[in-house]
Amino acid sequence: MTIYNFSAGPAVLPHEVLLQAREELLDWHGSGMSVMEMSHRGREFMGIHAQAEADLRELMGVPANYKVLFLQGGAHLQFSMIPLNLLRGKAAADYVNTGEWSKKAMAEARKFCTVNEVASSADKNFSCVPAFNTWHCDKNAAYLHYTPNETIGGVEFNWIPETGDVPLVADMSSNILSREYDVSKFALIYAGAQKNIGPAGLCIVIVREDLLGHVPAHTPTMLDYKIHADADSMYNTPPTYAIYMAGLVFQWLKKNGGVAAMEQVNIAKAKLLYAAIDASSGFYHCPVARDDRSRMNVAFSTRDALLDAEFIKQAEARRLMQLKGHKLAGGMRASIYNAMPLAGVQALAGFMGEFAQRRG
Repeated sequence: MTIYNFSAGPAVLPHEVLLQAREELLDWHGSGMSVMEMSHRGREFMGIHAQAEADLRELMGVPANYKVLFLQGGAHLQFSMIPLNLLRGKAAADYVNTGEWSKKAMAEARKFCTVNEVASSADKNFSCVPAFNTWHCDKNAAYLHYTPNETIGGVEFNWIPETGDVPLVADMSSNILSREYDVSKFALIYAGAQKNIGPAGLCIVIVREDLLGHVPAHTPTMLDYKIHADADSMYNTPPTYAIYMAGLVFQWLKKNGGVAAMEQVNIAKAKLLYAAIDASSGFYHCPVARDDRSRMNVAFSTRDALLDAEFIKQAEARRLMQLKGHKLAGGMRASIYNAMPLAGVQALAGFMGEFAQRRG
């Protein structure tokens, strides 16, 4: 029986990609080497790297005046690199607080600047996106940072904030490539790879070129975007195998219609799960406002924790794996990233209906 892995990250990868990686593991394209063994400055890997960047640019429509960086340290390191690179002599930056990842980004930024919390849904237990007309933005802020999708709470923006001349920064770790975005509306996009792109160990940064080269003099070399941009992400040894795997995922996306086609599949998958919740006559509860429900991370619970535990146990017996919610949220969470097939979501929705009938 097929296992369906609903982990929030590291997350499921496309089956076709895993098969190709297995086929090429010991001998990449007749080179006699595994990608893991290649010099990052050798002809073979340089070609892999260049193709991965070209494919990502095509998939996202990245304008020519943006740099694409393949970095390490995950989104957590970006929480520091962003203020170091984007403050440009200013003392404050705007942040929108919609959950745990927003809070982590804000906490790190406070080590470098004044953080203006321009909007928050904390008073609503992070169950929604704050209405834009309630935001208190500073037109002189160095940048505005937000998290389009909060993985833990299952809250997602369905719109892009309009920030005028203030650079817009987005942590797209959990929804990059899942829906179409106009990259030109952003100054910087960053994303850990382990949810919608590939294995852990790689972080992608897409940054507008005019924002490079403005770090304080004391900035460590490895935290300067310009250093990495000037070296084509090879100032130090990059995460070569993670870049290779990301490149395979990009090719898989292109074969399957690109981001536009994937967005339609993601809409269908999310609708299916939320319909199962809403049709349960209250047996299941989703804490997120309907207009702000995530397409990537569906958070839900039953009426008590013991029943949640039974749900998870029985789901595992049906090969529906890693549905336990984050420790801060409890309940269940189904992460249905690009690589989760529609069949997996159908299997979960079917089980949810059966469980509710038995225990409702």
